[in-house]
Amino acid sequence: MRVLLTGAAGQLGQALQASAPAQSAGEALQLIVCTRSELDLTDPQACRQTVLQHRPDWVLNVAAYTAVDRAEAEAELAHAVNAGAPAAMAQALAEAGGRLLQLSTDFVFDGRAGSPYRPSDPVAPVSVYGASKAAGEDAVMAHLPPAQWCILRTSWVYGPVGSNFLLTMLRLHRQRDQIAVVADQVGCPTATAGLAQACWRVIERGVNGIQHWSDAGAASWYDFALAIGELGLAGGLLERAAAVQPITTAEYPTPASRPSYSLLDCTSTRSTLGLLPLHWRTALAQVIGAGVSLPAP
Repeated sequence: MRVLLTGAAGQLGQALQASAPAQSAGEALQLIVCTRSELDLTDPQACRQTVLQHRPDWVLNVAAYTAVDRAEAEAELAHAVNAGAPAAMAQALAEAGGRLLQLSTDFVFDGRAGSPYRPSDPVAPVSVYGASKAAGEDAVMAHLPPAQWCILRTSWVYGPVGSNFLLTMLRLHRQRDQIAVVADQVGCPTATAGLAQACWRVIERGVNGIQHWSDAGAASWYDFALAIGELGLAGGLLERAAAVQPITTAEYPTPASRPSYSLLDCTSTRSTLGLLPLHWRTALAQVIGAGVSLPAP
């Protein structure tokens, strides 16, 4: 089985490579990796030609423009990467055959729900980033028949490498006595290791449709930051933990609006994949315990 992986140098791309199975669906796995320098995601023709050249059984598109606030000023770039690239890949797959696993986000929702979002719930993004990811979903569905695509939405992704909330908070815990973190936005942190496992299971089982995956439980960014300090201290990554002060979204204005509630209902996906998630705090402890790529203070 040939799998073309985009975003190979990113935090999830690295986790996917580290956990790639030797076989998938009974076939030897041949993983073809593309980094940002190897594939210009703003060039639809390059995306199309890459798919037609390799003719993979699956394209695993985890590359994305993820700078949520900067996207407000770079809407064209965000849409090119998050919508234009998957559209071009989907068009190529419609010709060549093969399937597309498109990673998406909880930010396609507006945060007004009173219960976890189901895969069937309508999207209503409140930011350029969210709108660009929703447009990517639409493009995939428009260019491929249902049997050839799977859209996997996830939330608050972090891991031991790259740029993410965990590494930022560890750095701030080292540098400051006090950290102010938003406490009125609720979702669920998702470690790259478990998310990568879910992606490989989608491919192994040939799952299609819209799916939701996150770690278990719920948290605010404040809860997440507090746990990072506690577990970082216990795991020897920190000599001391800063005091974490809960603040409101209004007290920490940002260029992009964010959903105040973006918990995903993953019940059906967990059943389909046959996977039981870790609670987010357990997953966080495992990531910290295994070590992270954090610059020296």
